[in-house]
Amino acid sequence: MRIAVVNNFFPPRVGGSAHMSASLAAQFVEAGHEVLAITAAYADAPADEERDGYRVVRLAAVKMPQVGLSIDFDMSFASPRPGNWRRLWKLLDEFKPDAIHLHGQFFDLSWLAGIYARRRNIPVLLTIHTLLISDNKLYGSVFRMLDAVLVKPILRYIRPRYVILDKLGVDYCVERYGTSDANSEYFPIAVDTGHFAKPVTKDVRAEHEIGDAPLIVSLGHVIPLRNRLPLIEALPSILDKHPSVRVLVVGRVYHDAFLKRAAELGVSDALVVTGAVPKADVPAYFAAADIVTHDLNGGCGTASLEAMLSGTATIASVTEDNYPGIELRNGENVLLVRPDDAEAVARTVIELLDDPDRRALIAQRESEMVRSNFGLDVVAEEHLRTFEKLVSEADVLR
Repeated sequence: MRIAVVNNFFPPRVGGSAHMSASLAAQFVEAGHEVLAITAAYADAPADEERDGYRVVRLAAVKMPQVGLSIDFDMSFASPRPGNWRRLWKLLDEFKPDAIHLHGQFFDLSWLAGIYARRRNIPVLLTIHTLLISDNKLYGSVFRMLDAVLVKPILRYIRPRYVILDKLGVDYCVERYGTSDANSEYFPIAVDTGHFAKPVTKDVRAEHEIGDAPLIVSLGHVIPLRNRLPLIEALPSILDKHPSVRVLVVGRVYHDAFLKRAAELGVSDALVVTGAVPKADVPAYFAAADIVTHDLNGGCGTASLEAMLSGTATIASVTEDNYPGIELRNGENVLLVRPDDAEAVARTVIELLDDPDRRALIAQRESEMVRSNFGLDVVAEEHLRTFEKLVSEADVLR
């Protein structure tokens, strides 16, 4: 098959969506398929390159302005740049894809490639990575309106088959876009197990002068949906029992409410904020940690699953039925707290620091659970089976 992978986010940009789309593309190539990746320009990344056996084309893009709001995010859009519509369609016409894999329901490249696919009768998979929700009532209302008046009508026209990663996504997509079992697949996030099989060469503790202190690593961009506030609210209780604890916040800070709250609570000295780090360094941060947690507002994303895979005790905030078909057992093969529950975070962290043997056992079980259910090879195979089915059905209708 010839598979076009389309995502405004793509390496060297860091983030779960970028890494997942690139990793799946490489896996498709490894399975014997031809892949073209189309994305938006980013920093000084080349406009056209070969990587991992497939071609990556980066279209000129306009960066979304930063206006000082808490929902500011580093996003780029290709559609406003003159000629990009024609260039995208020309690229796809030359490549002649049998199927198109879109990443992100509100990215303009997904819309443009989706419209192309509809007009060419090419089957489309659309992976839903980020949900347009916010605890802020104003932002939440704006997001709901955008979903209703812009995103949903476009998706209704494109008519993709949805790939939904977890129960939160299922509930969201049913409510916002009217999805159902008839037009959806429920595949979990894909985790690149090979990336965590490599030796760790970076000494994170030495670099940040942490020494032997108990270390909590919280890795991922700080945005309103992952604001770190439950962890900060838990810190006074944690420090009361384990006063030498340090918290390493790793990722670009788009939402700094956690820093202000840390100052209010007098726990700023326990924090080290690193900013974004290269993907290659992520295993070293997990290896240095005693505990990892950043999904505390409701979720269990790529970074949390990678931390579990790495063999570090990891706390997230989903329910045990979060992944259809995957059995999560809290306290056995996963560590779960309720969303935005600082008391539960404090209690869980203290229990883990008090009992290193139990912490190590749960970490081992988390790693085995992720490897068996979320491994890149397992998830890629599910995608390819779906592609083959969709292509076969499309051929019958032609």
